[in-house]
Amino acid sequence: MKSSIIDSIKSLPPLSKTITDVNIIYSSEDSSLADMAKAVASDPMIVANILKAANSPLYGFGKEIQSVAQAVSLFGMSMTRSIVVGNSVKKLLNVDMQPYGITSERFAEICSQQAALMLSWYKRVDKQKAAKLYLAAFLQETGKIIIASDIIQEDETTSFFSEVEMTNNIAQVEKAYVDVTSSEVTAKVFEHWGFDSEFIDIIKYADNPHAAPRGIQEYCIALNIIKTVIPINKPLSEISINYGLKKASDAGYDHRLLEDAIDEMLDAQEQGNT
Repeated sequence: MKSSIIDSIKSLPPLSKTITDVNIIYSSEDSSLADMAKAVASDPMIVANILKAANSPLYGFGKEIQSVAQAVSLFGMSMTRSIVVGNSVKKLLNVDMQPYGITSERFAEICSQQAALMLSWYKRVDKQKAAKLYLAAFLQETGKIIIASDIIQEDETTSFFSEVEMTNNIAQVEKAYVDVTSSEVTAKVFEHWGFDSEFIDIIKYADNPHAAPRGIQEYCIALNIIKTVIPINKPLSEISINYGLKKASDAGYDHRLLEDAIDEMLDAQEQGNT
């Protein structure tokens, strides 16, 4: 990994005490939902984020959620952590995604789409694994922020973007320019922030899932499929969808479950545009 990228990771601001507390509570077998609710309630912005999520159509609770304790109870430990950490991490990072040809707002939208599709798909595959994969899907592209910054500093924005625009394998372009893929950079970012080793490894191997340890390979393959369907250069294009469905089928999934989740997302987008 380039020394400039390592230096960028080392210079990242620390996570807030609330996020640190949430991660500790999540990792402790002795912690309760009440402990999680108490930690979340200490930060007004996080409270706003989790209540907004609890009342969004994505989770379909069917009633207005007015308290953090109620939201945490409905989400459970893993999903609460995913929502809290995901939103907070994104706000910590200055985003200039010009080398990838998108705005910071569009980058955030695509990350959210990846997470939403993962949740919708994997709830049909394995509900317990869906919550764990949601956070990884939401944050797996974080390394692109560091890579974009390095490309800008090296004055290679134009050539990098021209290759990203045309490729069906963004990781290959990243490797050619900075000797590392965004998944590997993302893993280093969360290692810097002290996240658990399983979460780090799930993301680390997302660009090369068949090299992953057997115990986490399913998660890595799932992440790779999601970023194939919703790559930042051609999100939900026909070619991306077909490529992703083929990967799902080749990996032994019932590709119809993923196809249904994609169709629902496309329908929702179409309704939102009318």
